[in-house]
Amino acid sequence: MIAKIGANAGLVWGALQNGALDLKALKKATKLKNDELAFALGWLARENKLTFAEKEGEIIVSLA
Repeated sequence: MIAKIGANAGLVWGALQNGALDLKALKKATKLKNDELAFALGWLARENKLTFAEKEGEIIVSLA
């Protein structure tokens, strides 16, 4: 499971290389399920690799 979460974190990292995305766009770009995306975001957030902002009620994620 840890390896899968790490691999999914790599997908998220790659998707964010082109700029910030809201959660819906990030899910679409990575094709991850909700829980897979949440685990991957948690992994990267714990490593201080992401920043989060809120814009018009949407969470925006970008690389730190």
